[in-house]
Amino acid sequence: MDNSNEYAPVYLRHDLMVELGRLEMAMDHLVERDPVQQEQLRPRIESRMSHLQSELDLLPA
Repeated sequence: MDNSNEYAPVYLRHDLMVELGRLEMAMDHLVERDPVQQEQLRPRIESRMSHLQSELDLLPA
């Protein structure tokens, strides 16, 4: 019997959480960039974080 499908949501949750952590670190490092770059990058990072959080919310607990 193949149990790999049972673990797929666990791996996906882990991957999403790792990516969220990377984006949080990127947000922390935005202050090191010039204001123009901050204005360009902040909405993209926030949008990606929102999308990933929505994906996480859809996964079974």
